[in-house]
Amino acid sequence: MQEEPQDRTKVRIYTDQFIIVGEIAMFSDTRLTDYIISAHDFIAITHAQVCNLEDKVLFNADFLNLQKDKVVIIVPETMVKPV
Repeated sequence: MQEEPQDRTKVRIYTDQFIIVGEIAMFSDTRLTDYIISAHDFIAITHAQVCNLEDKVLFNADFLNLQKDKVVIIVPETMVKPV
């Protein structure tokens, strides 16, 4: 039995304290909304950069788990447009 291929999707996540930019592994035909709904308590993020709300980098991490209940906004990084 062959597993479905997973793609790395770069996302920007806002919590009430942090801005996190990193990658999540999603199946290629899955919408981000469906991924979040089906996620358990934590979202696994790789290649993460964690900033405060003033966009000052606090740290980088190869891997981190984010408690799903802490997510305020999540958006694919390709859809973020500077103002």
